[in-house]
Amino acid sequence: MVQAADINGTLVAADKKIVVDGDHFLQVAALVYRLQKGAVEFLLITSRGTGRWIIPKGWPMPGRTLSQAALQEAYEEAGVRGIAETASIGSYQYTKTDMPGGENGNFSVDVFAVLYSHQEKKWPERGQRIFEWVTPEEAAHRVVEPQLKKLLLDYRPR
Repeated sequence: MVQAADINGTLVAADKKIVVDGDHFLQVAALVYRLQKGAVEFLLITSRGTGRWIIPKGWPMPGRTLSQAALQEAYEEAGVRGIAETASIGSYQYTKTDMPGGENGNFSVDVFAVLYSHQEKKWPERGQRIFEWVTPEEAAHRVVEPQLKKLLLDYRPR
């Protein structure tokens, strides 16, 4: 089964569930950032289930590039509009332990930087999550995944 197609050097998802690294499902995430007085700030949101701090993420979307899907997740989960880089800035892995019916809960997440433009007044998951702008150090302190912590501390906008 074809899970993604390479169109003009850009990966376009052909399926929602793409397996990578043997047993991990691929997800995409948006590292939303803005510059405030020359300093970088990242947007963190809470997960709907546990309320822990995360960055907007979700499944690839058939017919869209991975960066387009990440930008869509930023809109759906935080109302964010912006410009997504087309290449991933890195990835991290995590395991979700509350999967229904004992499904595989191993995920590998490709992260795409998104330069913040504005936040819509209404979006699909408004009221379901808390969001905050924080420094890279504070963001790394709040998230759980070690590889994501490193991405947050190492990322420098171009």
